[in-house]
Amino acid sequence: MIFSLIIFFLVSRLGRARDTCSDFYTADRAFTAPQNGFALFGTFMMMTSFLAAGDQVALNGYDGVLVIAALVLSWGVALLLVAEPLRNTGTYTLGDTLSVRMRHRSVRLAAATVTLVVFFCFMTAQLVSAGRLLAQMLHLPSPIGPLLVIIAIGGLTVMTVWYGGMRGTTWTQILNAVLLFAVVIVLAGILLARHRYDISELLGAAAAARPGDDILAPGLRFGADTHPLDFVSHLLTTVLGYAALPYLFIRYLTVPSAVHARRSVSWTIWLITPFYLLLILIGFGATALITTEQNLPGAGQHRSAVPLLAAHLGGVPLLAFTASVIFTTMIAVAAGLTTSAAANFTRDMYPTVARRKPLDEASEVKVARRTVVVLCIAQTLCAVLLLGHSIEFLLSLDVTLVASSMLPPLLFSWFWRRFNTAGALWSMYGGAAVTVILVAVSPTVSGGPSALFPDADFAYFPWRSVGLVSIPAGFLLGYIGTICRPDQNDVEYSEMEVRALTGAGAAPALPPEVRGGPASTARTARLRWGRRVPE
Repeated sequence: MIFSLIIFFLVSRLGRARDTCSDFYTADRAFTAPQNGFALFGTFMMMTSFLAAGDQVALNGYDGVLVIAALVLSWGVALLLVAEPLRNTGTYTLGDTLSVRMRHRSVRLAAATVTLVVFFCFMTAQLVSAGRLLAQMLHLPSPIGPLLVIIAIGGLTVMTVWYGGMRGTTWTQILNAVLLFAVVIVLAGILLARHRYDISELLGAAAAARPGDDILAPGLRFGADTHPLDFVSHLLTTVLGYAALPYLFIRYLTVPSAVHARRSVSWTIWLITPFYLLLILIGFGATALITTEQNLPGAGQHRSAVPLLAAHLGGVPLLAFTASVIFTTMIAVAAGLTTSAAANFTRDMYPTVARRKPLDEASEVKVARRTVVVLCIAQTLCAVLLLGHSIEFLLSLDVTLVASSMLPPLLFSWFWRRFNTAGALWSMYGGAAVTVILVAVSPTVSGGPSALFPDADFAYFPWRSVGLVSIPAGFLLGYIGTICRPDQNDVEYSEMEVRALTGAGAAPALPPEVRGGPASTARTARLRWGRRVPE
């Protein structure tokens, strides 16, 4: 309740959105690099990046550390390949970027379709996980408890995005980043104090708690039962998929220039690295102090290591604080996802399907706000329907979809002169189709106790991670589509190349007199935490 009131305060005082596209989608591009770096960190730390990462270490030891290393490495890829050219060539959506040098209608429709599918996969997985976990932590009866949690998250998400737009979403994400750091610092500090600030002693205690498993050596997750290529596929998908998450795209557009976008990612890397180092200690601490009888992940309870350790170290007060932070994390992540999805639907899909010409600004923002409500209602219903089912297949599907159908057209459009509309469509639709088909016949859908259909067995594809096949397929289909239907336009490519490399013609940050308004970020963001935003 306290954190909900803080979110209300931030949105009402600092995050009120005006009825312009620039303000609603990107907060007039007035946020500073440090602010946007904190917001990127708060957005990235969804349930799968925070709680599941801790569980990976608690359950799999060394192999879990490899998964965390892949998550950190994904930000290096984002820094080198994605953030700066996207800020230079994008306006609000992926469709805006691709349409610089391609046919608008078909490319926008394809980009919006893939983005919305990814949105539903991500949101469903996050809501179902949050509903189950928070209901368990708050001792709410099932099934009404998870249902109430999901409805509460959906309602607060609608409030944040409807009223605050990207500005309110950003301040919520910054709050979430601060709270997440507070949780891991407190947990890691208490844990190290118990082991006399000796990390070797902590690791030794974790190894002693699992004498039958060598948690400090590889093999617990990616061992003899896992094909080596499945291991490579999982890490490759993690690195490339998280580097190109579509709901992070719009965050790169909330700063004044590409330089600030690059600095934002640098700030995020500096935040994520120590955060994950502390989370690794927390994971090993959970292994050392929590037995499987207390429902560690090894007993079949997922995303429980961090909350259980909080209850063990600090009792009910620390557990309640951790639950509140998890709740705030879900609102921050859901707000970022919903803002991005609403922008993609309103700018790319709605004018293409329902109308022949783009909307004016006031009408577009009105449609975007209505889209937020519809998306949250639809997503809440999907999450409720999947409460009793395994969602592991969604976790495998969403990141693989991003790496297979969204990253290839982006990289091709920036760095390949011959790339054209046909190649983009083949890459997006074809990469998505290959991913969905392979996941449908993988062990995440059938053939095991954690599958969507545990009693069926049509797992014809042997690997749980399909990215090693679907990602090259996305790039290959983009290449085939391009050479089969040559439609090269050197003038449009030159425009894209110049914009991507230099920022000439990129969407500018609005001057203060245009931003205006009592809740404008012109006063707050211009401080730049010690430096001014260049006008």
